Amino acid sequence: MANMVEVVRSEIKEAVRKALKRAIESGGIALSSMPDIMIETPREKEHGDFAVNIAMVLAKEVKKAPRQIADLIIRNLDISDTYIKSVELAGPGFINFKLKHDWLYETLKTIQREGKNYGRVDMGHGKKVQVEFVSANPTGPMHIGNARGGAIGDTLSEVLKWAGFDVEKEFYLNDAGNQIDKFGKSLEARYLQSFGIEAQMPEDGYMGQDIAEHAENFKEIYGDKYLDSEPSVRQKALVGYALDKNIKRMKKDLEDFGIKFDVWFSEKSLYDNGDIENTINYFKKTDNTYEKDDATWFKATKFGVDKDEVLIRNNGIPTYFTGDVAYHRNKFVVRGFDTVIDIWGADHYGHVARMKSAMAALGLNPDNLKVIIMQLVRLIRDGKVTRMSKRKGQSYTLSDLVEEVGRDAARFFFNMRSADTHFEFDLDLAVKKSDENPVYYVQYAHARICSILRQLKEAGVTFPDINNVNFDTLTEDTEIDLIRKMADFPEEVKASADTLDPSRITKYVLELAALFHTFYNSCRVKGAPDDLMNARIIVVDSAKTVIKNCLDILGISAPERM
Repeated sequence: MANMVEVVRSEIKEAVRKALKRAIESGGIALSSMPDIMIETPREKEHGDFAVNIAMVLAKEVKKAPRQIADLIIRNLDISDTYIKSVELAGPGFINFKLKHDWLYETLKTIQREGKNYGRVDMGHGKKVQVEFVSANPTGPMHIGNARGGAIGDTLSEVLKWAGFDVEKEFYLNDAGNQIDKFGKSLEARYLQSFGIEAQMPEDGYMGQDIAEHAENFKEIYGDKYLDSEPSVRQKALVGYALDKNIKRMKKDLEDFGIKFDVWFSEKSLYDNGDIENTINYFKKTDNTYEKDDATWFKATKFGVDKDEVLIRNNGIPTYFTGDVAYHRNKFVVRGFDTVIDIWGADHYGHVARMKSAMAALGLNPDNLKVIIMQLVRLIRDGKVTRMSKRKGQSYTLSDLVEEVGRDAARFFFNMRSADTHFEFDLDLAVKKSDENPVYYVQYAHARICSILRQLKEAGVTFPDINNVNFDTLTEDTEIDLIRKMADFPEEVKASADTLDPSRITKYVLELAALFHTFYNSCRVKGAPDDLMNARIIVVDSAKTVIKNCLDILGISAPERM
């Protein structure tokens, strides 16, 4: 896919490289090798479109003042047959480049040509990436933290696809281990109690109303069939029934939120297919374990962490850590992912170093395991923190959120801040139909463009042939600023993928919508002279495409009427 920012950057780099070569050949500069040339975008528009600081980088080696070096480079620059309009020396030695508008006109042609694919880049070269997110405990409904992780993970996955990676989205289902034992005992207690039998809930059991409801529904189907069964048989039956119901509900709630996982991976399968055993055996063969207090330990300190970790408890049961290591070994070794990205809650921060040490012990590159730590969310209603569902009067869940504010607002709001920041979700703002509501503001820009194009069509105006459009008629700052922002979209996709930060796309589309609204308020389309009207039609239609592409990445609708 074409990327005009990349084209222009390459032109500037090549022009500077050739200018340096001429300066070396003329004896003005002595260099041992050609340096990397970094291109920057000046903060102030009057400083040009792009800038290089190469003169300051070379000052020590060349033994000249940066401004002297910059002046030599400028005098040796050949900007003929390029998009460069002018060059000037600024400040301590920056070289600023101002461009002809032609590169922006080429951007419009690129957008029109690529349409729904504009913004896609081949940064990933098809490398296999797995993104694991949400992975909520299936013993109860999903909460707001799961909702934030879902929005971030799903959008990041889409960003990575746009950046050219082969992405698989996965939900890790904790259907084995201590929490399932506790789940089974909690269900059993409620089941027995429903028959008037005295049964003690586990001390750290699940006390929610959903547990009692599962037990009652199970009783309606099976009656007293399991009253005389062994506890293990009774618990297994209850867990099988309740887990199935919970997982189906999770899938529905996530799909209502716009998330469909490629894989639902069962923790239980790690035991069934030998992954746990194989992982422990690998550690033993590589001399990375020892026995102490009748337990098997992993030598984590050997790989730079503070303390060793238990792999198998003294009762013979593998720890949660062991399961997680086996799971990640399965991702890299069995399924062959190049990069694995996990999105975890803030309470898992200490787990990162332990997991990376385990990857190193497995002979894998720990850097290929990337963990995004997600900070907490606070729900705000009427200016106050709330933890309860307004309608149900109980803990606020993912389904409550989607029901109250809608999928679009929820996904947009959760991606307004990077994952590592605490976030206050304003429930009142999310349902406002005004410019104050950021998702409404962006969607309204798209709907407004659709309205402009619809009115033009109704007035008999034919969509122009781009090869016959006179783009030189576009001279207003608001027009140029809007096109310039559209040119940045592929770069934003690259930056978002590189930093694993999908909030960059949300911020970008907000800025783009703001520039469109400013353009709309100062530039007429219908009623302008024909040449100018045709050029502006291409501008607004291109803006529609870029806004729609951003919203597609975010998993948000792009309404044509509001």
